[in-house]
Amino acid sequence: MLGGLGKLAAEGLAHRTEKATEGAIHAVEEVVKEVVGHAKETGEKAIAEAVKKAQESADKKMKEVTETVTNTVTNAMTHAAESLNKLGQ
Repeated sequence: MLGGLGKLAAEGLAHRTEKATEGAIHAVEEVVKEVVGHAKETGEKAIAEAVKKAQESADKKMKEVTETVTNTVTNAMTHAAESLNKLGQ
């Protein structure tokens, strides 16, 4: 009789150990999913911020180039008009 009880107790302990292990595995899986989710979100935010800064830099550079071209063309036209004016005098 005690042998049967010992076997039953061992089976019960094995079952509880298995359930506890499954629970621990599930908890670890949830933590890993959360960590991966946060890492993904952080990576996406970093990429978005880098793209935003690159766009801002490109916009600033384009504005500088546009201003330089505008000033150069304006100065060339002013110089040409002045030269024509001098020739007409």
